[in-house]
Amino acid sequence: MSGRVLVYLNSLGLLGLSAALGYALADQIINDDLPCPLCLLQRVAMFGVGIGLVLNIAVAHHPRHYGMMIISAVLGMFIAMRQILLHIVPGTGAFGDPFLGLHFYTWAFILFVGVIAGASLVLVLVSRWDGERHLSIPFLGTLAIGTFFLLAVANVVGTTLECGVGACPDDPTSYEFLDRLLGFHNHK
Repeated sequence: MSGRVLVYLNSLGLLGLSAALGYALADQIINDDLPCPLCLLQRVAMFGVGIGLVLNIAVAHHPRHYGMMIISAVLGMFIAMRQILLHIVPGTGAFGDPFLGLHFYTWAFILFVGVIAGASLVLVLVSRWDGERHLSIPFLGTLAIGTFFLLAVANVVGTTLECGVGACPDDPTSYEFLDRLLGFHNHK
């Protein structure tokens, strides 16, 4: 598999990951569906996967970058599995609204399994790692990296407004830090 093909595959992967993060953020803002601590940890794991993809696009393809992606995805998969198991028992309810019949944490689990499979496949198929820096990043790669970092900043701002600098509430109902700053009480 050529380095150029890998750059495009990593760029597409990063755009796909950004789409998932962007949809979750849009749902948070538009539907006032605040993420719980487990949801936030899944987003952190997605950012870990994204950093591995960014390194592959912007620096050079390296097994360590794919390893970072796999480790982040395994952690995210376990966090998502924990949340699935919390809500699998009938009568325990669920967190958030479903999307295409599944909750976000179930989609996160599927995404993490896909990352593990994809990164592992690349590690098996690539026979030689040249480790050379990319001379140029294609537009798709630049778009993917820019979108990813924009979403990272937006998520950090959203999480800070929701939780402040302390622990996030188990069942968030408002942007507590923002409410404290503005002097409001719980608005739900």
